[in-house]
Amino acid sequence: MGEDVKHRGAITAFIISATTMQTLDTTIANIALPHMQGSFSASQDQINWVLTSYIVAAAIATPPTGWLSRRFGRARLLEFAVAGFTVASVLCGISQSLEEMVLFRLLQGLCGACFVPLSQAVMLDIYPKERQGWAMALWGVGVMIGPILGPTIGGWLTENLDWRWVFLINLPVGVVTWVGLVTFLPERRSVDTMDFDWFGFATLSLAIGALQLMLDRGEQLDWFSSPEIITEAVISGLAFYLFLVQLLTVKHPFISPGVFKDRNLTISVAFIFALAVLMLGSMALVTPFLQEILGYPVVTAGLALAPRGIGTMVAMFTVGYLLGRIDVRFLLLFGLTLLTYTLWAMCQFTTDEPESIVVLNGLVQGFGLGFLFVPLSTVAFATLPPTLRAEGAAIFSLARNIGGAIGISIFVGLLDRSTQANHADIAAYVTPFNRMLDVGAMLGTKAQVTAMTLDSEVMREASTIAYLNDFRVMMWLGLALVPLVLLLRVQRQPAVESPAAAFE
Repeated sequence: MGEDVKHRGAITAFIISATTMQTLDTTIANIALPHMQGSFSASQDQINWVLTSYIVAAAIATPPTGWLSRRFGRARLLEFAVAGFTVASVLCGISQSLEEMVLFRLLQGLCGACFVPLSQAVMLDIYPKERQGWAMALWGVGVMIGPILGPTIGGWLTENLDWRWVFLINLPVGVVTWVGLVTFLPERRSVDTMDFDWFGFATLSLAIGALQLMLDRGEQLDWFSSPEIITEAVISGLAFYLFLVQLLTVKHPFISPGVFKDRNLTISVAFIFALAVLMLGSMALVTPFLQEILGYPVVTAGLALAPRGIGTMVAMFTVGYLLGRIDVRFLLLFGLTLLTYTLWAMCQFTTDEPESIVVLNGLVQGFGLGFLFVPLSTVAFATLPPTLRAEGAAIFSLARNIGGAIGISIFVGLLDRSTQANHADIAAYVTPFNRMLDVGAMLGTKAQVTAMTLDSEVMREASTIAYLNDFRVMMWLGLALVPLVLLLRVQRQPAVESPAAAFE
């Protein structure tokens, strides 16, 4: 199909626009959370639902994408999703309570769930095999650049306009994207008349939702000492078991088991899951680290993260040229090396870390991520039959969404627990008998102010250690991905002729 496609350049532009709009919203609200927290009078754990509700909704709605695209057509489904996503974004921007915000973020996630798998399937269809590496590089820019540039754009909008504009900005982009898709994207005839496997979909959705709820509330409720957490864990485990039984026993499950017979896709799904844990987990921590520990204003924090996106863009276009010329496993190992090195460097951060080091580290980390995502997206579908691409892309995207949601919950939970433990350890040394602190000389008419100042500094140091501990866990997780790279089966493809050739 790739050779006779009309308006390939226009389709590519609007596909990337839709993908960027959806992935941008996974992180654009991060930097505006303190402002939303004040507007809604919400606690820290409550406001985090603004992030996780969106990701969980996208994860739940991703698996049916293959069936829906066959039943209603890719173009029609994508156009409907873009319209719904745009409307939901406006509703988020005018929300007056936390309950409304979470509800509309859920709607946003449900509508945007099909963007990534459908856009990936469309890009693979409209480009011939020898140009698919470059096509995945172009598409990967939209997928990766959104989450990375989200805090930068969100910081600027929050500081210069209002936090509501991190959602309202989707209105003009969504309208233009919808018009472009309606105009240029051709429809493929629907041939699927099978009934949808509602039981399988319901059990998987219940398993994902209960797991995320357990992870989000576990730290607050002291994990398995709480009946609620035990109940959520049992529901999640039982629902996932029923989903597996349904998958392996019914004639037409909504996810074809044949997809998992492809070794490359199965390994790539595990890889992208762990990579999403690292990427979105680190993004959820780096932003508050810059603001709370290093004291950056909201705009400065956003600008300090911008080079990460620049590095990713440069790497993606570079790797698009290298695909077909160099074994993708070497590209993946190079990206993992850069990623784990930057995470190791983050373990050495201090409370007065120079901004230049933060910027350089982000630039290198973004470059490493670019060398991971594009080769992984290419090799995942290298041996998968074209008839299974939509389902394979949906599973690939599902793993990315679930990994991101779990990563945020786990690392934020670890951060809270580690901060409390570190605060108790450090505070034990803050006594009138510690001559290095000379607390006795400071106490007097300003005793209350002095005590508050000391506690604030102790909390800052405790939080810093907790952040570094999280970065260290991420580093070890990155190293653990190396064996997965060696298991991939590579089919050497012809080298891409030139970047310009992709649009011919």
